[in-house]
Formats: sequence, C-alpha cells, structure tokens
Amino acid sequence: MENLLNNLRMEVHENLYLKEPFSSELGTSIVKEGAHMIEELGMEHFTFKKLAQKIGVTEAALYRYFENKQMLLLYFTAWYWAWMEVNFVYTTANIPARGERLDIAIRLIVNGPVFPKNIYLDPIVIRNIVVNESLKGYLTKMVDSQHESGIFSQVYKFGYRISELISEINPSYAFPTTLAYTVIESSLLHSFNSKHLPGMTEQALDSNSRLQFFENLIKKTISYEE
Repeated sequence: MENLLNNLRMEVHENLYLKEPFSSELGTSIVKEGAHMIEELGMEHFTFKKLAQKIGVTEAALYRYFENKQMLLLYFTAWYWAWMEVNFVYTTANIPARGERLDIAIRLIVNGPVFPKNIYLDPIVIRNIVVNESLKGYLTKMVDSQHESGIFSQVYKFGYRISELISEINPSYAFPTTLAYTVIESSLLHSFNSKHLPGMTEQALDSNSRLQFFENLIKKTISYEE
C-alpha cells in the first residue's frame, strides 16, 4: 500500500493554478523547489524572483503556472489536505469500529500524515508549510472570491469526513462541522505554538501531549468514551 501511495498523484482544484505544474519539467521544478524555499525562507522572504534564480529560468516563466506566490501557497495547502484525505481513507479502510476510526482521525490531524513519502511532493515539507504558513494564504481580503472559485474544496472534503464520523458516533451532537474544523485549525496552531510561542501551551506541549489534549477535547465534547 505504501508503494501505491508513494506514486499517487494528488488532484487539486484547477483554479489554483494557470497551468498544471506536473504537466512539464519546469512546472515540476517550480512546485518542488518552491516548497523547499517556502519552508526555509517563509512567505515573507520568499519571492518568485528568488525561485526563478534557483531553478534557472525567467521570473515570467513562473507566472505562466501560478498567478502569484499566494496561489502557490494555497496550492501546497490544498495538496496537503488532499493527501490527508487519502491517508484517512487508507488507514481507516476495513475498520468498522467507530471509536478506532476516530482515534486514527485525531492522530492524523494532530501528528500529520501516516504515509510520509510521495514522488510528487514531500508530505513532511508540505506539512511544515501548512503549520507555519497556511494562515497567510487565506486570511486575506480576497478570500470570499477565492472561496467562490472552489479552491478550498480539498480542506472541505477532509473536514467533511471528520464531521461525518463525529455525527456517526453521536447523531445528536449539533455541531460536528464546527468541531471538526476547530480541531483541524487549532491543532496546526498548537504545533506552531509549541515551537515558537511556548507560553501559549503547557510546558511547550510535545506531540503526545497535544494528542491527549485533542482526544479529550473531542471525546468529551461529543460525550464519547471508549
């Protein structure tokens, strides 16, 4: 299965790019090198000019694939949530116990993908980008028009699977979607805070402590006990 997923290509919404990056060698270089540069430099210091110099092309060539660096960031974010959905589907396949599937879902959300390799993009690099940079992609004045274009469909699909599982466990719980996305977003913030703003957590929560926190949060909120 791991070999299968290693070669699986993630499909993201076509409005995220002007030309499908994996359709050419140049496009592949743009997203692969771009991911490493954003991880290393952060969005504040990353520019298309620097990326063009890195891969040895003109800056104009990059704009044939992505409208700007924000859209490249949103592309990586969408790719990550598509990858997370695949991880959820494969790790919960043939597991009928709802509680066990919920445990898997929480671990995925808190710790990231179970399958860490893909030939197209490095899931670990992309997760680092999502943890450190993803909020910069959609907390903008353009978010409403971007939402209407459908470019956030990947995170919606992943979140829907989590909210659907919550409803399956407790059909009477009134806020499964809100809870799912609260946990998804706050888990990313906790990962960031534990490294950079440890005063916002208890003793710079490690991954095991974060997992325990979110397990307690979800299970007690929906009145579920193993």
